[in-house]
Amino acid sequence: MTDFDPPLRLHLDGNALIANWSYLQAQGNAACGAAVKADGYGLGAREVVTRLRDAGCRDFFVAHWAEAEAIADLVPPHWISVLNGLDAADIPAIRKLGAIPVLNTPQQLARWKQSAGGTCHVMFDSGINRLGIGPEQFSSEMFDGLNVDIAMSHLASADEDSPQNRQQLVRFCEQSSVVQSRRKSLANSAGIMLGPDYHFDLTRPGLALYGGVARPELADTIAPVIRISAKILQIRRIGAGETVGYNATFLCKTPIPTATVSIGYADGYFRGFSGRGSGVANGVKLPVLGRVSMDLVTLDISAAPHLAEGDWVDMSLDLPDASRVSGMSQYELLVLLGSRYHRHWQ
Repeated sequence: MTDFDPPLRLHLDGNALIANWSYLQAQGNAACGAAVKADGYGLGAREVVTRLRDAGCRDFFVAHWAEAEAIADLVPPHWISVLNGLDAADIPAIRKLGAIPVLNTPQQLARWKQSAGGTCHVMFDSGINRLGIGPEQFSSEMFDGLNVDIAMSHLASADEDSPQNRQQLVRFCEQSSVVQSRRKSLANSAGIMLGPDYHFDLTRPGLALYGGVARPELADTIAPVIRISAKILQIRRIGAGETVGYNATFLCKTPIPTATVSIGYADGYFRGFSGRGSGVANGVKLPVLGRVSMDLVTLDISAAPHLAEGDWVDMSLDLPDASRVSGMSQYELLVLLGSRYHRHWQ
């Protein structure tokens, strides 16, 4: 806690979060879970889990065991799945915590069985060639004795109309048939929009929950969840022939009023926005001038000359547009939001 009022605000729309989850849930007959790894994609896992839990979500996916521990008091621990597997040293703490491991390798399968087993999930690699048991690793006995809740895999190219999607679907059907499981799961945010064939029993959206547009079909339905505001620290008038920012990448051709605002790449507003991004005041765009610094951005406020020191401007971060402008993925723009914001849930 601090007595200081941070000059950065991250406005978070809980109603939009729930609306996005509800829309994805309604796309088929499968249950809809939620990927809340990386601290709820940068928004705050505890706040996200609480809201989605109250909306009816019953399956939450994290990457690390510490992430599971951080939310285990909010939901029954067996609602939490840990995607990155387990080490032998983790098993006593896993037993105590009660979250469910996703087993990704033959060694993890054996390790879990040797430790007396219990409920687990199994990840098959159907073509992304990351984590997951590949077809060359299968043996007839490796799944014997396992209590498997979810057999799952992960799509590599669901955000595109790629032949790989159907290839992975076919392979996953073949792979998951070799293990007895209560449920099957394949689709991420983009995969949900590929249709019911990809839904199985449970979908696992992430990006779309938080306002990201994973496929064009979602552009008119997924609501933005985040809005960034930054305080104006200084107003200046820059003369013709003067430059702005590091390496003098912007040259003033005519005198212009400028505002320097308290945001930079330390806050997830990256150098890719240099000379390309914009702030917004009263619906008017204010172009970024020159390089984005670690803590500061300078804006051209010619279109909003009424702005003064201490006023606030929004920094345009519509995720699909910001991705196009900055060259960063929508995922990066979310999970790399810095820690200096005052986070305000509505």
